[in-house]
Amino acid sequence: MATERAGDVRQVGREALAYADTLHNLAHYLAGNDPDAQDLVQETYARALRSLHQFTPGTNLKAWLCRILRNTFVSEYRRRRGSPVVGGLDTVDPVHDVADHEIDALRKVMADELQTALMSLGEDARTVILLDLEGLTEVEVAEVMGCAVGTVKSRLSRARASLRRLIGDAAR
Repeated sequence: MATERAGDVRQVGREALAYADTLHNLAHYLAGNDPDAQDLVQETYARALRSLHQFTPGTNLKAWLCRILRNTFVSEYRRRRGSPVVGGLDTVDPVHDVADHEIDALRKVMADELQTALMSLGEDARTVILLDLEGLTEVEVAEVMGCAVGTVKSRLSRARASLRRLIGDAAR
């Protein structure tokens, strides 16, 4: 029985690692910077491992991990909200080589308005948009967000409308 459980843990662990990019993208948009996003993803995996006994094999692992990430972000946000410390050495970007810099500049030119518009949305609107972009169904997004499917539909509709308006305003 113990060896069977260990095999399940390894299998779920391998599957969970496949969602590292998805988790990092969501974490980056929630946290707003790469160092905090990396910490958030690491904490998500740590919490997932501690709570693996609560995961039901055969259910949606991606949605479960996104839910843990979002809950972790909200918990950290609430904890830090009262802290007088803002920023620090972790907010300094590391030095990139020339190729990285050129790629980053190109990405910035192509996505600046969209990213600015996305970051100006509230946390729930931004989260619902990002989860939708990651391919989660409305039912899965509702599971991650901890709300009804109808709420997800209305948040998604309002968030899309806000993005269209913000991007349209930026283009003028």
